[in-house]
Amino acid sequence: MLPVSCKKLLLSFGVLSAMAVTPAVAQQAGAPVETKSPNSDYKSAVAGQTRAPGVKTQTAITATVLASDLKSPWGICVLPDGRFLISEKVGTMRILKADGKPDKKITNLPAVVAQGQGGLLDVNIDPDFAKNRMIFWDYAEAGTDGNVLAIAKGKLAADESSIEDIQVIYRARPAYRGTLQYGSRILFDKQGNLFVSTGERSGADIRMKAQDLDAAIGKVIHITKNGLAVAGGPFASKPDALPEIFAYGFRNPEGMTWNPVTGELWEAEFGPRGGDEINIIRAGKNYGWPVITYGIEYSGDKVGDGIQQKEGMTQPIYYWDPSISPAGIAFYTGTAIPEWKNNLFVGGLGGSHIARLLIVDNKVTGEERLFRDKKERWRAITNGTDGALYAVTDSGKLYRIGK
Repeated sequence: MLPVSCKKLLLSFGVLSAMAVTPAVAQQAGAPVETKSPNSDYKSAVAGQTRAPGVKTQTAITATVLASDLKSPWGICVLPDGRFLISEKVGTMRILKADGKPDKKITNLPAVVAQGQGGLLDVNIDPDFAKNRMIFWDYAEAGTDGNVLAIAKGKLAADESSIEDIQVIYRARPAYRGTLQYGSRILFDKQGNLFVSTGERSGADIRMKAQDLDAAIGKVIHITKNGLAVAGGPFASKPDALPEIFAYGFRNPEGMTWNPVTGELWEAEFGPRGGDEINIIRAGKNYGWPVITYGIEYSGDKVGDGIQQKEGMTQPIYYWDPSISPAGIAFYTGTAIPEWKNNLFVGGLGGSHIARLLIVDNKVTGEERLFRDKKERWRAITNGTDGALYAVTDSGKLYRIGK
């Protein structure tokens, strides 16, 4: 069984629109789906690391809009009774009934910096929510020395109109006077501890902190429900290192999920101009940013020394150039569409599509781009109990994707 995490299921809110995808005659590999020229002449470290052969879904699928009034949704969780808890970037949460109709609105949350890429971000429920009603979320928090990514918890009140006993359990320091690149996603492991991804805050004067083990930004951290480092971490015995750091060297990791085949933690992050990555997160590994990258600066200059490989730094499983701006990710675990089984689906923001990646032995062997004509920014994607995928977009829509 996979580690417990929010299943983030979405049900109907009245069908507003739908579109069909014409099935292919057969799912055969072809030319890469990316046809634009890359931003650089950088060479991959290994074959198949980018521009995988294109594939086509054979099954006839639809993308149906179920709701269109969400306020910049970022995270969605299913409650034990089938209702949904949704975080909205503006600083509120909603509970929807199982049929998608409005139920409750929660507004007593701590103030958020809802500017730039900040705001109320991911939300997840405690694995023991049915007993303790605890909710965990992260958000951009203002402070005297700048903004931080804060992780909070609290108990959903009996009337579900508020969250009680709110506590900030962790702050990803150092603070920074900027509003970009916080990350992040929250997952629970089998023991009920939290994995949280953190962004490196974007600025040229701070992003090197992604390489520093005394800073919590540009990291994947592993903490208990009380915000303490999980015992036995890879840097627990290293002087001056934060013991909660599990892995480091990330730019803006907005996607994390569990691989249903291997049980390993997978991550997606933004590069600058090019260099978006898919990584397998392993204890103690350095994923290289900003020392190595397949991207370039927005100005067109090289990032740092302009290198893509370095001893001791981990290569991505896959990367994109040009960027697609990957956000939420999910492996398909349903049975309704057998050809999708264990494929990785990646919500593209700037790319305005959902990327479907075929995975064999931890390598990407095929790529498909879905729903490009929708022109949506796909913020999060997850599995439903009905064998469909569900996705939310920055425009406030909820989609059901399936047969």
